Amino acid sequence: MTVLLVLLVVVGLLALALGRRPGRPTAAGPADLADAEAEARRWYDRLGGQVLALTGTDEPSRQALADAAERYTAAGSQLASASTPAQWRLVTDTALEGLHFVRAARIAVGLDPGPDLPTGADRARAGTLTGERAVDVGGRTVLGSPDPSARTAHYYPGGTVAGRPVAAGWYSEPWWKPMLLGGVGAVGGVLLADALFSGFGGGPDVGWGGPGFDAAGWGGDLDDGFDGFGGFGDGW
Repeated sequence: MTVLLVLLVVVGLLALALGRRPGRPTAAGPADLADAEAEARRWYDRLGGQVLALTGTDEPSRQALADAAERYTAAGSQLASASTPAQWRLVTDTALEGLHFVRAARIAVGLDPGPDLPTGADRARAGTLTGERAVDVGGRTVLGSPDPSARTAHYYPGGTVAGRPVAAGWYSEPWWKPMLLGGVGAVGGVLLADALFSGFGGGPDVGWGGPGFDAAGWGGDLDDGFDGFGGFGDGW
């Protein structure tokens, strides 16, 4: 796992070096492009520093750091071809997702998680698991918990997957990945998500069923509580 993390970071650094080559086209004004690029690189560099500095001590923390390193590599690839504010914002989104995994890893190893991270609308709607839950689907049992353990070693930072909200928390398996990747297993992942959707519930805080929420859709209006990536201190 350590060798894999090092390789992912090296790939990310190479992508960053390629992304800084001059001569790439710009479709927006110089000031807009510069601001978007600076924001993206700030989060990307922060993610890289955390991935390099941390070492997992158990399966949950190692898995979370592996996911963070994967996001770092993906953000580096995006950096290599970014030339518009929208593309730089995509880099920012990827790096921030990686930092959510870092935050989970820090909690798993007993470290201070650091300052809060910006939360997108999808993540805010999906909510966070506040209690342990088990859902039986087709002969398999999927566990969810707000805390990492040997039984719930896979973290998801919350968001929308295949049109369904997935609450932030620790799960017994990364059942959402087939839906994110598509292809083989995606249909099975969607069927599993349908069952988990009503079993785990959703909303700002997700416990046993979740407040104001059912499998048919959202009950009541929710305040997204999000207005961009500003207002986040330096931290870490």
